[in-house]
Amino acid sequence: MQIEAAQQLCFRDEPLGSDRGAVRGLAASTGFFSPEEVDVAVELVDAHLAQGPASGYRFVFADQDGQLAGYVCFGPIPLTRSSFDLYWIAVRPDRQQAGLGRRLMEMAEATARELGGTAMYVETSMRPQYESTRNFYRRLGYRLGAELADFYAPGDGRATFVKALRPLR
Repeated sequence: MQIEAAQQLCFRDEPLGSDRGAVRGLAASTGFFSPEEVDVAVELVDAHLAQGPASGYRFVFADQDGQLAGYVCFGPIPLTRSSFDLYWIAVRPDRQQAGLGRRLMEMAEATARELGGTAMYVETSMRPQYESTRNFYRRLGYRLGAELADFYAPGDGRATFVKALRPLR
């Protein structure tokens, strides 16, 4: 566990039973995810709670003053040797634009590297609402690898970003 007193954040990598509701509330509060997507976010927490690392899902949670301020979920892509997927990242609206998302991504990338990861893939919507999300990934050094029109629904394509994970020094 790592504590950053200046920001009153506590980072941890293991989900707790209470994270089921916390993740549900956090994901819903962003206004970006449908109820079905929020359910899937909780299912990934459930999978890790039931199976541990064997679930394939890794997490970094950021707690502040006893509440979940943000989290990221990622893991190795099945049937690849060293590629990782970013499944979820969400930051409480009142904590956005303060660097927490960047810090969570850096921690996820570092863990992926430690596990032998050489690339992190991220997918997101191409709808205008997600322009800030796409820009966030670009600022972190991700490049657009592919666009698939009408992937999620007619008029809602998928943008896939990728970042090579350099070894830690």
